[in-house]
Amino acid sequence: MTQRLMRRLFAEVIGSLMLCATVIGSGILASRLSGGNDAVALLGNTAATGAILYVLIAALGPISGAHFNPAVTLVMGLRGEIKAGLALLYAASQVVGCMLGAWLAHAMFALPIVQVSSHARAGGSQVLSEAVATFALLFTILSLSRSRPQSVPAGVALVITAGYWWTASTSFANPAITIARAMSDTFAGIRPMDVPGFLAGQLAGAICAWIVCLFLLPKEEERL
Repeated sequence: MTQRLMRRLFAEVIGSLMLCATVIGSGILASRLSGGNDAVALLGNTAATGAILYVLIAALGPISGAHFNPAVTLVMGLRGEIKAGLALLYAASQVVGCMLGAWLAHAMFALPIVQVSSHARAGGSQVLSEAVATFALLFTILSLSRSRPQSVPAGVALVITAGYWWTASTSFANPAITIARAMSDTFAGIRPMDVPGFLAGQLAGAICAWIVCLFLLPKEEERL
């Protein structure tokens, strides 16, 4: 393994760790401070997540591409921008990073490190919401990468911020985050039994975004 590859994988681990720790940690603090008002708690959770996404993508994008998300890595693989073997290493790094982030958040708030979520997020509307949220995320990344690459960090942060409030699932849009949140019985958690539906929705949304962008964003030689 080359030093450059190690840097890329470490960037994916550390970025995923910080992202997941922020999602779960801000959910814990927001829940404690909101006095039982879930809307206020979600607002705090949303602001922290959007802010850290912008920073992490801007900081680590030049190193690894700042995927932090197996759905993003999958689509980049389908586009031929990352080889299959490296994509698998990226996905593994993202899942490990998110798991470590969940445990770090628990440790910071003096909670049991190992947990299993009991937060129900079941039903077709939730799965559809994850498909829509993931579609919106990938569509944003692919379209801005073509037209305004410098705006990708802001675009991703904004689409996830919006997704927290316009989707029924509060826009997980990330398989690695979903797996890690099943390991946290906190405001941001999801029951393990609900994870497969979320993963299916995320996969469907990512594939749909890839297909739509194949048509909307043709190769240079195909553009009018």
